Amino acid sequence: MIRMAFSVRPGQGEAGEFDLGDVLCEGESGTAGSAGHVPDQGMMIYLSVPLLLDALRPLLTAERKSASFVGTGSSFRLDFRRDRDAVVTVSANGTTVGSCRPGELAAAVLRLAEELERQLLSQLPAESGAARDLVSSLERFRAAAAV
Repeated sequence: MIRMAFSVRPGQGEAGEFDLGDVLCEGESGTAGSAGHVPDQGMMIYLSVPLLLDALRPLLTAERKSASFVGTGSSFRLDFRRDRDAVVTVSANGTTVGSCRPGELAAAVLRLAEELERQLLSQLPAESGAARDLVSSLERFRAAAAV
C-alpha cells in the first residue's frame, strides 16, 4: 500500500502559482518526503503535481514500465516501476518505499490532486497557468485511471 500527501507550506503570504510545498510518500518499506532536507527539496507544488500526474499516466495505461517524477525547482525524486504482474514499486534515492497495484496508486494520487485543485482554484484565478495545467493534467489522468 502506498500513501501520498501533498502540502503547501504556510507563511508564504498571499497565495500564488509558485507557492512552495512538499510531497510525502509512505509505504510498507519506508517513507520518502521532500520536507526537512538540507539543501531544501521543497517544490513549486502547484506546478509539480501536474508533472506527477503526467509522469504516472503512461504507467497506469501500461504504455511504459517505469516513470520518474522530479518536483519543479527541487531535487526531490520518486521512481515508479511496474513489473510483469502489474505491481508498481515506488522508490526514492534507490530505496524502496513500497508497492501497490496501479489502480490503488491512481486512486491515492487522484484524490490528493483533486483536493489540491479545489484549494488552488479557491485561491487563484482559473485562468492562471498553474490552474490550467492542473485541470488539464487531471482530466487526462482521470481518463487513464479509468482504463
